[in-house]
Amino acid sequence: MTDRNIRVESIDRRAVEDQEIEIVERKGIGHPDSICDGVAEAVSRALSQAYLDRVGQVLHFNTDETQLVAGESVPAFNGGEIHSPIYLLVVGRATQEYNGTKIPAESIALSAAREYLNENIPRLDVGKDVVIDVRFGEGSGDLQQVFGDEGGSIPMANDTSFGVGHAPLSETEQIVLQTEQRLNNEFANKNPALGPDVKVMGKREGDHIDVTIAAAIVDEYISNLEEYKSVVDDIQDFAEQVAEEHTDRSVSVHVNTADNYEEESIYLTVSGTSAEHGDDGSVGRGNRVSGLITPNRSMSMEASSGKNPVNHIGKIYNLLSTEIARAVVADVEGIRDLRVRLLSQIGRPIDDPHVADVHVVTEEGTSIEELENDIIEIVNQQLAGVTSVTEQVINGELSTF
Repeated sequence: MTDRNIRVESIDRRAVEDQEIEIVERKGIGHPDSICDGVAEAVSRALSQAYLDRVGQVLHFNTDETQLVAGESVPAFNGGEIHSPIYLLVVGRATQEYNGTKIPAESIALSAAREYLNENIPRLDVGKDVVIDVRFGEGSGDLQQVFGDEGGSIPMANDTSFGVGHAPLSETEQIVLQTEQRLNNEFANKNPALGPDVKVMGKREGDHIDVTIAAAIVDEYISNLEEYKSVVDDIQDFAEQVAEEHTDRSVSVHVNTADNYEEESIYLTVSGTSAEHGDDGSVGRGNRVSGLITPNRSMSMEASSGKNPVNHIGKIYNLLSTEIARAVVADVEGIRDLRVRLLSQIGRPIDDPHVADVHVVTEEGTSIEELENDIIEIVNQQLAGVTSVTEQVINGELSTF
C-alpha cells in the first residue's frame, strides 16, 4: 500500500461502449474555440521556455483567458475577401521582472501567437485579416508565493481543483477523433480546398453511428457549385473509410448538412475558418485534454490551455489523469472502462493529491479485487513522476485540446 490516498472502486455506470446512446464531439484545429486554445497554449510554451532561458525556472503566469471576436467576410467562387479583421485578445497574468531581470512577456506572447496562426491557419494574413492584442497583469502575491515554493523539487498545488481522465476510447470516440485529425492532415495535404475548421459530431444509437461533419471550404479553390459538391463528396468518402477502420457497426456520414444547393447557400470561406465571419471563440469552450467533448463521461470544466505547466492543477491533473488512465488500461488486463479523478488541495505537493479516485468497469469474470493492487502501483508510479508532465508540455509533447 501507499501513503497516498488512492481509492479503487466500481464505476457508477455501464461502460460507455455498452450504453444505448453515446454522443461525442471534436472541434477541429481551425474552430474559433480551438484557435483560442491553440494560441493560449503556444503562448504558455513560449513563456515557459523564455523564463527557463533567462532565469533558469518557469515563473508564475497564466494565459488561459484568450478571446476571439469574429470578423466579417464575403466569400465567393474563385476567392472572396475578409472585410473586417478577426480580433484576438490574449489576456492573463505573467511575471515580467525577476531578481532584476526584465522579461518582455507581452512581446513574447505576441510573437508566439503570430507564429501559431501562421502555421495552423496559414490563409489568415496576421496583421490584416486578424489583429492580435496582448494584455498581461501581474499575478496575485499569494499565488506567486505558492508557485515559488517549489524549491527545485515537487511544486505545491496553486488551487484546490480536480482533473479527470478516462480510457480506453470507445469506437465512436476513436472515429470522431481520427476523422478530424486525418481530414486536417492527410486529406487536407492533397485537397487544399478543405480549411482547418472541421467540426465532427458523433452519435451512436445502439449499433448505428452517425457522423456529422461541418467542414469549412476555401473559396479560392472552388470555381462553381459542382466543384464544391465534389469536395464535399470526397470528404464523406474519406470519413467513411476512417470509420470502417475502427468499427464493424453501421456508419452514416453527413457533411455540411446546412447547405442549400438550390439557393447556393454553402459553407464557403475565404480563410478556412468560421472565425472570419460571425463565429466567436474562447479558451476552454472546446475539447478537453482527451481531444474530445464527451457528455457520456465525467469531465472537468477547467480550461487547460494556457495555464502554467508547473503547478496549475487545472492543467496538470487533467493531463496526468488522462495519462494514468491510458497507462492502467495498457498494462492491466480485464478492464472494460476506467475513470481517474485527481483532486488537489492548494499548497499541497502535486504528487500527493487529496484523493486519487479510480473507478473501473471490469470485463465479465474479473473482479476489482484482482486488479486493485496493480492499478494502485501504476497510479503511484505516475504520481511520483508528475513533474515530467511539465517538461512534456513545454516541449509540446502533450496536447491540451
